[in-house]
Amino acid sequence: MRINQEIRAQKVRVIGIEGNQEGIFSIREAQALAEDAGADLVEIAPMATPPVCKIIDYGKYRYEQTRRERENKKSQHQIKVKEVKLKPNINDNDFQVKFHRAEKFLEKGNKVKVTCMFRGREMAHPEIGEAVVKRMCKGLEDLGTVESPIKRFGRTINVVIAPGSKKKPVNKSEKGE
Repeated sequence: MRINQEIRAQKVRVIGIEGNQEGIFSIREAQALAEDAGADLVEIAPMATPPVCKIIDYGKYRYEQTRRERENKKSQHQIKVKEVKLKPNINDNDFQVKFHRAEKFLEKGNKVKVTCMFRGREMAHPEIGEAVVKRMCKGLEDLGTVESPIKRFGRTINVVIAPGSKKKPVNKSEKGE
């Protein structure tokens, strides 16, 4: 944005402090009007014919604009990718702990990366690890959707689950019926 002496046009359309149109003035007359009002002349529509300038307090305008941007930034939710690591020979209780952690991540609106890592001789049976990952995906399908098919990278199997719009079904026993 150009302000005061930075404005290059010869004639400009001026909008006053209250928002009413003052008319078309030469740049010197417009700057004098702004000076009399104790404010700045700010070019708001440079591509118009003639360019549109507004008489405002530029410092206050910039402050309000940055405050508005900060408020908008606060209301945005950053989607993060959380990781849940599994082993192919995981115990049922350990699996349930990882499963509930993944559920909480999805409920908060984050993506979940499920990783199954193989050590040593576990690589001889990758189908066991793949079954564990599929079991996790099957359990989480009511909270999210699988973004891409299961991928195998060396000693790991990965899959990313994005939060979905589906809600977890309510059991009748939990409801008290």
